[in-house]
Amino acid sequence: MNKSELRKKYKALRQQLSLIEIEEKSMAIANQLLQLDIWNYQYYHIFLPITEQKEINTEFILHILQGKDKHIVISKSDFSNSSLSHYLLTDQTKLTINKWGIPEPTDGIPIPDNKIDVVFIPLLAFDKQGNRVGYGKGFYDRFLKLSKPKFCIGLSLFEAEIKINDANKLDIPLDYCVLPDKTYNFI
Repeated sequence: MNKSELRKKYKALRQQLSLIEIEEKSMAIANQLLQLDIWNYQYYHIFLPITEQKEINTEFILHILQGKDKHIVISKSDFSNSSLSHYLLTDQTKLTINKWGIPEPTDGIPIPDNKIDVVFIPLLAFDKQGNRVGYGKGFYDRFLKLSKPKFCIGLSLFEAEIKINDANKLDIPLDYCVLPDKTYNFI
């Protein structure tokens, strides 16, 4: 399947999940992450979920990061140029929901791209080669190209596709993709 077909398919599959299923799968994904050898770094970028899109609840991962005393980085989207700016998440960080339903910081301590060690990536689908499909704006591909993190980790509610037919060289592949019941290693 190509990216546009996969977007349609996985958006529909997500909508069929109950909130309880999303919570259970999200917690299982957080527990799977604990098995990875990724916890010796300092700066971890994480997305805050778009609730209406039934994205993975990253609150469980946030608790792990806080418990391990890591620097947590979140983004603000600039839709005029499909870029992300990054901010340290602290107790003082104020969040608002933008018009696309994305929780974002309104202010905070800026963090340069190249300081980020590990990135947890939202996605709709991925394949067995580590290619991923997001919403199609290229925010994460641009960010990953600039930041060159040690690890790019996709988080998925669903199993891998065999192949994304229109993946291309501008797409930054995953190092891992973590599901509720297993982890794919692409390194």
